[in-house]
Amino acid sequence: MNISLAGFSFYNLLKENKMDIIHYLETVKYRYHLNTVDLWNGFFTTQEEAFRILSDETYIKNIKDAIEERDLTVVNFAIDGAHIWDPDPAIREKLHENALRHLEAAKLLGAKTVRIDTGGYESLQINEEQFDLIVKRYQEYCEVVEEYDIYIGPENHMGPSLVPKTMLDIAKAVDRPNYGILLHANRWEGEDQSHGNSMLASYAYHVHFDPKRTDLNHMKNEIKTLMDAGYRGYWAIEYNPAENHYLEIEWALASLKKSLIEVYTIEKG
Repeated sequence: MNISLAGFSFYNLLKENKMDIIHYLETVKYRYHLNTVDLWNGFFTTQEEAFRILSDETYIKNIKDAIEERDLTVVNFAIDGAHIWDPDPAIREKLHENALRHLEAAKLLGAKTVRIDTGGYESLQINEEQFDLIVKRYQEYCEVVEEYDIYIGPENHMGPSLVPKTMLDIAKAVDRPNYGILLHANRWEGEDQSHGNSMLASYAYHVHFDPKRTDLNHMKNEIKTLMDAGYRGYWAIEYNPAENHYLEIEWALASLKKSLIEVYTIEKG
């Protein structure tokens, strides 16, 4: 069953210094018995440290070795601090450099998919200058990772990426075979928010569920919508509980498995 657990699910434990990258790998493998990792770069770098750490191939190789030792596959690499649009041109250039360094790390880590956000977080609206740069950058990033069979694109995360029509327009304009989106189920805003999942389903390369936006006891409709559009990727839980972290995440993963089994049973007739 194609299931993974997003690294951001342990953000609170990370803040409390109760979790690090190795502990995350151990937890995924031996507590939840998954063979996949949904890496989040917040675990092993900060924006301030990114240029130093990501230039140190030994550091990334050590993470890769730890992943391989546990026979894990990196099904997604979620990158913060490398989004495309910022109002300040100098910051935009630093973000671009950071994105390129992370893409080199993604290649080394063997990531199947990479999430780099659109930026423009200050508004749901997007102007022509923003749109053109976002499309240009994604086209460039697709070329950087194409020979590694890596899919890349944004998550419906913040700002204009929360608007289904905007995400659809960007996808059509980028028009690259390895471009897609990390579809965070039901995380949409604007007039088409109730149709966001179905509007972008054919572009999904990875999927996140969280109990803030989806009733995890009744997520079959969301799963079926994506499967009907041809989605055959990984289904991930991204859930950062306030307390009882391990138990809450265990419940979320079990709920996802139950829904997937029910949908697969219906599909097989």
